[in-house]
Amino acid sequence: MIPFKISLQCIETERMPLSPSQKRYLRSLAHDLHPVILLGAKGATEAVVKELDLALSHHELVKVKLSGGDKEEREEQIRILLEGTSAENVQQIGHTVVLFRRNQDDPRLALPR
Repeated sequence: MIPFKISLQCIETERMPLSPSQKRYLRSLAHDLHPVILLGAKGATEAVVKELDLALSHHELVKVKLSGGDKEEREEQIRILLEGTSAENVQQIGHTVVLFRRNQDDPRLALPR
């Protein structure tokens, strides 16, 4: 379990649910990506959430390598990352999760309808 509570304020962005075709498209784009954020032994800390927020603002689509642990611990890490950044979970395979958040000022990826 994660021994602290994140005190970050969520960024006020509209969370748009992704359609199945949009998720499929984003998964195809994420296939060749390398993890940008690597979680260490401490898991999802405030510093990691801030770095992920910056990475999402710049790239929109980010691959994150989760730290070791059981399935419940990884799900808790993903929940903290999603709540702290207002991102959408595109895909999770094992210890790797792909997150997406649209940059409202300068969108980089054109999503299909």
